[in-house]
Amino acid sequence: MMRFIGSLLVGLLIGAVIGVILGWGVFADLPTDVPPASLAPQYQEEYLLMVAGGYWENADILGAFERLQMLGVQSVPQFVQDVTEKYITTSRSVDEIYLLVALSEGFGRLTPIMQPYRQVNIPPSS
Repeated sequence: MMRFIGSLLVGLLIGAVIGVILGWGVFADLPTDVPPASLAPQYQEEYLLMVAGGYWENADILGAFERLQMLGVQSVPQFVQDVTEKYITTSRSVDEIYLLVALSEGFGRLTPIMQPYRQVNIPPSS
């Protein structure tokens, strides 16, 4: 009888482990098409950096504005300015700061703290 109970408990334990692995790992439902407005602030900043990189390449300020409106912020230019100043004051990557300063300048939000990072070779208009 003890052998039967031991085998049953081992079987239940193995089944539970396999169920957890399959339920939370292999067959987990991953969200797709998540709107940028529902992203955590850290990921909204990463999204902003991607948009700034796109602006650096094509100088399309309207396209950048439309993409950033999807974040649901009250004022897109103010959001860009705030994040840019945050990156400067926290000594983030200089390459990221250059991208953000160019975008902020595109929105007409170039502040004194951004001046040293201003690039003379702003991307050409298409």
